[in-house]
Amino acid sequence: MKVLNFGSLNVDYVYQVDHIMLPGETQSSTQRNVFAGGKGLNQSVALAKAGLPTYHAGQVGNDADGEMLLQVLKRNGVHCSLVNRIDGPCGHTFIQVDKDAQNCILLFGGANRCIDAVYRKEVFSHFSAGDVIVLQNEINDLDQVIDEAYEKGMMIVLNPSPFDAYLDRCDWNKIDVFFINEVEGAQISGKETAEDILAWFREHHPKALVVLTLGGAGSCCMKDGQVYRQEVIPVTAVDTTAAGDTFTGFFMRAYLGGQTIPEALALAARASSVTVSRPGAAESIPAMAEL
Repeated sequence: MKVLNFGSLNVDYVYQVDHIMLPGETQSSTQRNVFAGGKGLNQSVALAKAGLPTYHAGQVGNDADGEMLLQVLKRNGVHCSLVNRIDGPCGHTFIQVDKDAQNCILLFGGANRCIDAVYRKEVFSHFSAGDVIVLQNEINDLDQVIDEAYEKGMMIVLNPSPFDAYLDRCDWNKIDVFFINEVEGAQISGKETAEDILAWFREHHPKALVVLTLGGAGSCCMKDGQVYRQEVIPVTAVDTTAAGDTFTGFFMRAYLGGQTIPEALALAARASSVTVSRPGAAESIPAMAEL
């Protein structure tokens, strides 16, 4: 079994602020840092650090930023032979992190939104039935990627983030595993509570495994109609960026390794608690040995 993460690669510009900006407001930042990020890169790093054989597919610019992103993947044990380099800018984000460690993210797609059919065909030629693909909504033609993975017989894992109208083009009946947070769950289902969000998925996607993260309230998972819960592990939060991506990577490590749902939730919670206690995105994700 191989794990393919077909996803975004971004340069994150992270600004420390007193509070998240309001419309029309000007505010001084107390600090700026530059990190490797993108939901795709973060999840690949988490999957690899958790111990899964992880291959990343995606695109970066043919510049110093692109090289930096590739080096971060390689340094963390991710196979990078499928990453494509093109002329043009890398994807990047501007992230505000406030004094309570909450964040607000502005995303520019760049090279992540220039993936074509020829490249997709080349990527999928290296995978077969029984392999796993992890996806987010930060690359173009996500619906076609899902269709091609389904035709291959791969297990399809989707984090529908950022949530937007483009996701309406995707066939969610082809998804095996959903990872969503409480905000995305409400946007998708029109419901507010975790119970109602899971009930909506039980009705509309009964065959899927659904993992719902709830911030300070912990997390829960629904499989075959049964709900499992995991409390949060208390830590002093510094930066919540990549917490959800870490949760995805370590949950999948346990789940694909044959551990129970409660064991997978517990491992993912422990990993995420370490991530939020550190600044940055990929750099904040722990190795399995640290847990």
